[in-house]
Amino acid sequence: MRNLRFPLALLLLAIPVALSAQIRVGIAVRIAPPVIPVYEQPICPGDGYLWTPGYWAWDDAVNDYYWVPGTWVEAPEVGFLWTPGYWGWREGGYFWNEGWWGPTVGFYGGVNYGFGYFGTGFGGGRWDGGHFFYNRAVLNVNVTVIHNVYNTTIVHNDTTRVSYNGGNGGVTTRPTPEEQRAAGERHIPPVSAQTEHANTARSNPQLRASANHGNPPIAATSKAGDYSEHSVVPAKGAGEPSKEGAEGAPRTAVHPKDLPPVTHPEPANSGASKADRKYQQQQEKLATQQEQERNKLQQKQDAEHQKKLNDAQTQKLEQKHQQQTQQLSQKHAAQQQSLQARQPAPRPAPAPRK
Repeated sequence: MRNLRFPLALLLLAIPVALSAQIRVGIAVRIAPPVIPVYEQPICPGDGYLWTPGYWAWDDAVNDYYWVPGTWVEAPEVGFLWTPGYWGWREGGYFWNEGWWGPTVGFYGGVNYGFGYFGTGFGGGRWDGGHFFYNRAVLNVNVTVIHNVYNTTIVHNDTTRVSYNGGNGGVTTRPTPEEQRAAGERHIPPVSAQTEHANTARSNPQLRASANHGNPPIAATSKAGDYSEHSVVPAKGAGEPSKEGAEGAPRTAVHPKDLPPVTHPEPANSGASKADRKYQQQQEKLATQQEQERNKLQQKQDAEHQKKLNDAQTQKLEQKHQQQTQQLSQKHAAQQQSLQARQPAPRPAPAPRK
């Protein structure tokens, strides 16, 4: 397998303005990365640690992808969140877009990394008063050690594990206006602990895709750089074969009926009953509205399928329907993230008596 190397000037011309702050110039890989493996999240090691999801990286020396395990990393600054990197297709190859730390989670290709990173935004927690509050519905936290927690169900519609944006079978999500603005904010690149963590993964032959076939023996670790036996978590699998599309990649939903059901959230429990009731009413209203919008689009697409079309026209129509469905799914995810950001702030639990 050969790779494409592009001159710097030509490469920069191919980069969308909204994403330029996240691009790392490198190698265009001709084959898509494997799907995101399924794995459990290790328990958070302590207050102030944020989850950074695992990803497939490329080693040009061996012409192979290798898995960089998901891990917990201390935030470099109070108020900063992690925006994961992602693979994106352009100019005949897949390029890696490096992740960064910043005050707002930006665009990460619409890739569903799990654990709060479901394609748009981050539902695993938020900063409040100089402390990071963990969402126990998403993150694995020991409440006897960490008391700044809350529990809010995150509604997400994309259950695929596709690890790249664009290209054949890739995610079709585009940046939202909020994500475009986030690209222009002050960023901090991956910290040294993350770089060392990735270098250790690169040196482990078992983490190469050719060796583990998309099912890495070390899918996550409890801390960056800690690959000791008690710290690591193996993958459970690489996805559901029944949902695979072209080139073995899980296909994205084509019609609204292909999306998972809209999940009605659990009652909020911040300790402020009036604010919780108001927030719950807003959540239920949004869920009902989104179900109605799904049904309306499904009915419209069903009507278009009643027309007599040849094979080429049918294929074009299905592409149109897939784009419509993904746009609706992206819109709904952004609405849910926006509403969840306005959730009443939880009251910290009192520290246990000694």
